[in-house]
Amino acid sequence: MPNIAPTPKIFACKQSEELGKKIADAFGIPLGNVITSHYSDGEFQPSFEESVRGSRVFLIGSTFPNSDHLMELLLMIDAAKRASARHITAVLPYFGWARQDRKDKPRVPIAAKLVAKMLETAGATRIITMDLHADQIQGFFEKPVDHLFASTIFLPYLRSLELDNLTIASPDMGGSKRAYAYSKFLESDVVICYKQREKANVISYMELIGDVKGKNVVLVDDMVDTAGTLTAAADLMMERGALSVRAVCTHPLLSGNAYERIEKSQMLELIVSDSIPTKPHSKIRVISCANLFADVMLSVNANKSISSKFLM
Repeated sequence: MPNIAPTPKIFACKQSEELGKKIADAFGIPLGNVITSHYSDGEFQPSFEESVRGSRVFLIGSTFPNSDHLMELLLMIDAAKRASARHITAVLPYFGWARQDRKDKPRVPIAAKLVAKMLETAGATRIITMDLHADQIQGFFEKPVDHLFASTIFLPYLRSLELDNLTIASPDMGGSKRAYAYSKFLESDVVICYKQREKANVISYMELIGDVKGKNVVLVDDMVDTAGTLTAAADLMMERGALSVRAVCTHPLLSGNAYERIEKSQMLELIVSDSIPTKPHSKIRVISCANLFADVMLSVNANKSISSKFLM
């Protein structure tokens, strides 16, 4: 008899369970059952409640803080490896710890590299992620990495707004490449904010490079954390004569006073993906990335090209 590969299986970490269900529905199979046991000291143990022997296993988990989210994904990868899964694909809609991708001062870690090695050591044979903080993080892995761009889900929405005098903006110099990529597809101008930080999450100075007077501006970035940079940039652009300011940020970390800052700012709308769960808010529009991940996972399972998913 021919050796027929088992049906692929999809499991989700607790922090990404809602997104995992959407991805599994779009993929066309039910989300696998995982039970997590907890000890009184906070230690936990995930357990697959079905066989994964010989299967291609997709494990979905965004690794935003706290560190338990990363630990849960690592434990699930290890469990799948020890249960004789044939392939283990770690699906990280948001790859956490990515801002520490280099030594920017003496005696600090390169956390993104460490996380990459931990995922591989645990047993991941492939990585699927979206909008890394820095493209070169792909090079931290020895296993294949499928780096998806959220522009594939955001661009149709931006086009549907039919904004006149559209200008794409980057909230800092590091995001200029992303801003230019969006402007290419939307055939718009680009402006850039130059900022200096006093320390992490604290801006000491910001200036605008380019003209936004009479323009409808869309800020693009890979993540929004405290929303300090984003709201300061939006308010600055409105002061300089912009007609409206929206923002597109793939990963909504939204920590600290982020929701309050967004509410008080002159930003009209914040458009995010569901790579990280968010609280409902009148100014926040969530566009799901489930279909994007499901399509890529189907192609990976069938050993088909996924080049059509890369718009940038």
